Amino acid sequence: MDTTEVNQRKIIRRLKLIEGQIRGLQKMVAERKYCVDVITQTSAVKQGLSNIEDMLLENHLGTCIIKQIMSGQKQKAKSEILKVYKLKRK
Repeated sequence: MDTTEVNQRKIIRRLKLIEGQIRGLQKMVAERKYCVDVITQTSAVKQGLSNIEDMLLENHLGTCIIKQIMSGQKQKAKSEILKVYKLKRK
């Protein structure tokens, strides 16, 4: 199994965990759980998504961007890096 497959499996596993957290949040809201508890869980979901973004970015920089640079597509690589940087700042 190559690193791309390993990363894909990790990301899918983490997305499934977040999916479960979202279902838990729906239940908490439906059951009118304490607001701070709900906010704590929403924060955990945001952190989980941020971690997935980091994994995807690391993989992209380590594979796609390097391939683009090595094949002479430096401008495309630069544009993608800037696009991702701007998205992460939001």
